[in-house]
Amino acid sequence: MATPNSLAELSRELAQAVETGGAGVVAVHGRPQVPSSGILWRDGIVVTTDHTLKRHEDITITLPNKTTLPATLAGRDPASDIAVLRINENAAPAAKLADEASVKVGNFVLALGRPGEYVTASFGVVSAFGTVRGPGRRLGHIDRLIRPDVCIYLGFSGGALVDAEGRVVGMNTSALGRGAAFTIPASTVSRTIEDLLSQGRIRRGFLGVGLQPVRLPDGRTGLIILSIELDGPASRAGIFVGDVLLSLEGQAVNDTDDVQAHLGGDRIGKPITAEIVRGGAPLSLTVVPGERHAGGPQ
Repeated sequence: MATPNSLAELSRELAQAVETGGAGVVAVHGRPQVPSSGILWRDGIVVTTDHTLKRHEDITITLPNKTTLPATLAGRDPASDIAVLRINENAAPAAKLADEASVKVGNFVLALGRPGEYVTASFGVVSAFGTVRGPGRRLGHIDRLIRPDVCIYLGFSGGALVDAEGRVVGMNTSALGRGAAFTIPASTVSRTIEDLLSQGRIRRGFLGVGLQPVRLPDGRTGLIILSIELDGPASRAGIFVGDVLLSLEGQAVNDTDDVQAHLGGDRIGKPITAEIVRGGAPLSLTVVPGERHAGGPQ
């Protein structure tokens, strides 16, 4: 059983974690009325959630020392809910990132926001890792989406999830799970920042199909083709409505996330092998992914 002294020490350590992590959390004035939050990811770069950024110009940032600076939009990716802003270099120290491999279910975490001049905090644990599923949802490639057991306060989205030492585990968002709390891991944020700064957008492949999980009479699972985009990659490959997709490049596909794993920007224009079942008979086809625009089909 914890003693009063040990509880007091834990309280002091958590307060120190808020102070350490909060030094890298800013207010982002990019929407009417209440600001959202952002993270000083590296020198001159602030990351925030795309869904809270309601304008492309006249964006400002309030630093932890209450200084307000202009920011310019460097790029945004609605599929992963990430937007990248530029500010003056050396304006403030960047946040410290946690070792992602050290983050486990059950670890203490703090959700930090700054919907104004002062930091806010919510205490909890990492409750799960996983993905968001839902009708029509199209997510970008997110490594191990984190589900923290924390309260969502004003300014939660765009803020940091930090560990017990105040190091950033990822960026919080309420947009990926119908208002539930999720955290985009630091690895995804860092990769998206690099792509947006170098390319201005995130390239993603698509096959041009509508998919639904299905179980075959022999017990195997796959994805039945419900619709096909006219003259899309799947159509040109000879795939028909009613075909059941079993694998891509020899790897089983049981849901749309498995398909998306094969459709990164580096696969656009490069042939991949699709194993399907048509009328009960197996068939191997070659399909060349095209480039998908935001909100488009698989």
